[in-house]
Amino acid sequence: MRIQPGRLGFDIDGVVADTVEAFIRLAREDHGLVGIEADQITDFMVEDCLDVDPGIIQAIFQRILDEPLAVALKPISQAREVLTALAADAPLTFITARAEADPIAAWLETVLGPAAFRPARLVATGDHDAKTAHIKDMGLTHFVDDRAETCLALRAAGIRPLVFDQPWNRGRHDLPVVTGWPAIHALCYP
Repeated sequence: MRIQPGRLGFDIDGVVADTVEAFIRLAREDHGLVGIEADQITDFMVEDCLDVDPGIIQAIFQRILDEPLAVALKPISQAREVLTALAADAPLTFITARAEADPIAAWLETVLGPAAFRPARLVATGDHDAKTAHIKDMGLTHFVDDRAETCLALRAAGIRPLVFDQPWNRGRHDLPVVTGWPAIHALCYP
């Protein structure tokens, strides 16, 4: 099965952006919280799996949302390379639950470069459950997301979800999984 690049969309946090690395780094640097490891984040709701004040968790994630460039948010390994290759064939589509598009748009343009990002489509829904309508409206057949609940809702709506493997989605679904960006590349260019 080959997925046409123009029919494939992407979530951002946990798929393109290494939000967990930024969270762990900011927890250590700004709040003195040491010893947090990525594999400890076993629930999408971080406050449900870490013994950290929920106010601190919220403050860290708010900084990541508001200032992705200032907090030096990094792309997930090989995301830049694969997205740039896909962008050569069709404009990229990003649909995020972030409420504001401008901060992450500036980050994406910095990470991907203007040639790959400027033709891209970016929708900030403000709600995980609002993605389905946008995915359908944009004519996408496949969507990569790290939130199992979103992927299950997409499947129910007739969209083919690909779960981006993360500790918080393991064992929560029976959907196809992609283990990283090379796997996404292989689905588009077998």
